[in-house]
Order: sequence, then C-alpha cells, then structure tokens
Amino acid sequence: MPHIDYYFSTLSPYAYLAGTRAEQIAQRHGTSITYKPFDLMAAFPRTGGLPVGQRHPSRTDYRAQVLPRTAKKLGMPLNMKPAHWPVNAAPSSYAIIAAQKAGGGDMGALCHGILRASWVEERDISDDAVLKDCLTAAGFDPSLTDSGLLVGAETYARNLEDAVSQGVFGSPFYVTDGGQKFWGQDSLEDLDLHLEGKL
Repeated sequence: MPHIDYYFSTLSPYAYLAGTRAEQIAQRHGTSITYKPFDLMAAFPRTGGLPVGQRHPSRTDYRAQVLPRTAKKLGMPLNMKPAHWPVNAAPSSYAIIAAQKAGGGDMGALCHGILRASWVEERDISDDAVLKDCLTAAGFDPSLTDSGLLVGAETYARNLEDAVSQGVFGSPFYVTDGGQKFWGQDSLEDLDLHLEGKL
C-alpha cells in the first residue's frame, strides 16, 4: 500500500487550510497516512526558516494577504489574529500522537479539529479541556490527554529529527514512500496527481 508521512505543526494556519483534503486523496488512492506533528519552531533554525515575528516585512505582508485569499477561495473561515496563538504546541501534538497509537477514531478529523479550534474558534489548544473536546468529537477517548506523555514527548522529538532528515522545512509537508515531497496546502493537487501516476 502506498504511504504518506504527514509532517505538520498544530500552530500552522496552512495546515488548517489543508483541511481534510489529504485524507480524501489518500482514500481515493488506497494510501495510508502517518501523522507526524513536529516542532516547527525548532526546525526553522536547522532548515533555513524563521518564525513569523522574525521574518522580513515583505514576507509578513505577503502572508497577511495570501492567507485570507486562500481561506476565501476554499470557503473556510479564518481568524488572522487568534486569541491564543502562538501557544505551546506540545500538548496538542502529544494528543495526536496518543490518538494515532490508540486508534479507534478519525485522525483527519482530530487534526483538523485542533487546528480549527485555534484558527476559527478562539480556543487554547494547549488546554487539556479543549483537547479532550477535540478528541471526543473525532471519536477518541478524551482520557488520552492524561496518559502517554513520555511516549508523546519521545515521539514528538523523533518526529523533528525525522523531519529534518527527510528535508522537511515547513507545514504542512507530505512525503511519499517513494521520497517525493509536497510542501504546503497548495501542493495537494500535485500530491493527488502523483499518486495517480500523472506526476
């Protein structure tokens, strides 16, 4: 079965705008996905990137234009200045890691639910109560936030190393088992065409 490693940050507006399109693409092509939330802030200095606040004004100005345009094109709500951003991405990442290990729910819905909580619903995704709500809504046991912290921390750290070693430098980032890389929500069409054998 073809496979995708999906690297993303739970703080990323572009990962939010990806929605669940990757899951729809994977389902069409019989492709599995491994969800690999990673510390994008820690990856930036190792891969040539900068956090938003340290970028040149021309880049932040463009970001301020392209995000609302993209959201409008996709018909998705987006708050450009969410009340709780940035926050510590580790708790939400640990919840995703624990859910993937436990199984039984909808991983795409969970990831999108967490991202939506931040970028639309003005909720703090570092708060256990918010994460429990997201887990429940996606069909997972909400108590996953109370267990597996050590495994979550170890996996989160390993995901960062895997990301850097695979040439991942942003979010969302998709790597196929054949080593093809697709960066950004706007590359999902290319990922689809690649899995179809057309790219």
